[in-house]
Amino acid sequence: MLKINMKGAYGVFKLLNISYKQIMNKKTIKVLIISVLISIPITILLYKLNIIPHKQYNNSNFNIETYISNVDKDNDGIDDQTDILNNVKKYIETKPKYKSQYYSSGYSNDEYGVCTDVVAFGLKDAGYDLMELVNKDIINSKENYNIEVIDKNIDFRRVRNLDLYFKNNHISLTTDLSKIEEWQGGDIIVFKDHIGVISDKRNKRGVPFLIHHANPMQVNYEEDILELYEKGYIIGHYRIS
Repeated sequence: MLKINMKGAYGVFKLLNISYKQIMNKKTIKVLIISVLISIPITILLYKLNIIPHKQYNNSNFNIETYISNVDKDNDGIDDQTDILNNVKKYIETKPKYKSQYYSSGYSNDEYGVCTDVVAFGLKDAGYDLMELVNKDIINSKENYNIEVIDKNIDFRRVRNLDLYFKNNHISLTTDLSKIEEWQGGDIIVFKDHIGVISDKRNKRGVPFLIHHANPMQVNYEEDILELYEKGYIIGHYRIS
């Protein structure tokens, strides 16, 4: 085993006019530089994953008038648009765990849920029973839904069916995120294989946050991620009333 003679090493440092303190300072600086270089990409990744919170703005920051529906479906004194947004936020406060499963009650009745449940519960407490409404629309236009066996308990929890239902029965709007004034908290947004609700929070460019439930690893349910999706991934944007 190689033994290091510390006295000899110190003698070399002294000969080169380098102090032990200077050597340690150089090592410390090197460690700090490496730490910074490692932390930068990690920080960027955590930011993109919305684990690090993003700065939030609202309609007033962009001189956008907040949309208020002239309909109050459940007659609770709160307009539909506001009611839906409030109910969605109440639902995600329960921090549902992600799991896709069948419920004989139709609506999930435990601590689990999927993306469509965010929309379903947001609308349900505003007076819109999606389970009944989607089922009725499927029965009336089964050929459009391409469903062989109708099952009221699960049909309203499928993204494709909800996209067709909203397109057939509610207000269709732009899917262009650059038209920020046309996106309002409480709107429904549909992707090729996902669905969520638009938040009343916006990023520095005015693009709204997304309220959704996407996977078991999700930390936050209200995220600044819409601009991360590739062009064409958003296929629908709807307003209930």
